[in-house]
Amino acid sequence: MLAVIAPGQGSQTPGFLTPWFEYFDAMGDFSAKLVAGWSERAGLDLRHLGTTADADEIKDTAKAQPLLVLGGLTGAGALFAGNASSISLFAGHSVGEITAAAMAQVINGDDAISLVAARGREMAKAADGSNTGMSAVLGGERDVVVTHLLSLGLTPANENGAGQIVAAGTLDALAKLAENPPAGARVRPLAVSGAFHTSVMQPAVTVLAELAAALTVNAPSHTLLSNRDGAAVADGREVLDRIVGQIAGPVRWDLCMQSMADLGVTGVIEMPPAGTLVGLIKRAQPQIETFALKSPDDLDAARTFIANHGGK
Repeated sequence: MLAVIAPGQGSQTPGFLTPWFEYFDAMGDFSAKLVAGWSERAGLDLRHLGTTADADEIKDTAKAQPLLVLGGLTGAGALFAGNASSISLFAGHSVGEITAAAMAQVINGDDAISLVAARGREMAKAADGSNTGMSAVLGGERDVVVTHLLSLGLTPANENGAGQIVAAGTLDALAKLAENPPAGARVRPLAVSGAFHTSVMQPAVTVLAELAAALTVNAPSHTLLSNRDGAAVADGREVLDRIVGQIAGPVRWDLCMQSMADLGVTGVIEMPPAGTLVGLIKRAQPQIETFALKSPDDLDAARTFIANHGGK
């Protein structure tokens, strides 16, 4: 049983789309026109962001999020070419949920880019001047870590499993966390501009809800897991409502990984920029085989992986 997953913010690296653009350009594919159209929708030069932009530029939330959705859809287009018969399940981490929703045909690619561009802009606005941030808490028992964070007024914004929880809140509270980490854990500050997936992001939710309400949605073509609770969501409107609400709510990737195991997933392919999520799955659900699709050089091996796990 094959799952296809899409990564979230922080997984991007400079130039990660360069080999993909070269791959499509060599085939004379229509992708250049498609990316130009999506760039216009996003108000960004997506080709530049995926090829020549440096690390500081693509760290910007407003630019990183559309870039990540483009990366996931590019990899999926190259690997599956519209034929999803081998896939049983889709899931995405944070902004990757928009990628997953597009791959599962809840929304089309154009609307996915429009939605994620607005998401990135509005989350950046909400973070600006908020005096908030995020830190990764690595190790420790989950309940102990969560209790400790709550005692400091912090939110466990991303529960990623495999001993990784991301704390979000005021910079003062994060400083106290660094000085006094939970038992058995260490704290690593993250280079982000605000407390994502907390109530700080509520202004972004309000704007995105209005935009999402105007989009045409379809029922997912395949099982689609939600970050809210790891549940499979079968109604397209609910999928979009959950994606919007998740901007100000915690990401429970740990529950998504548990759902994959419970549903019988045997193999997972992570779309570009791949690596982060399959690393978490290897530690949390080691019985599930994983594949990180990083460049076109991986396509033949990925197809073999699909043959071993797909369509079951």
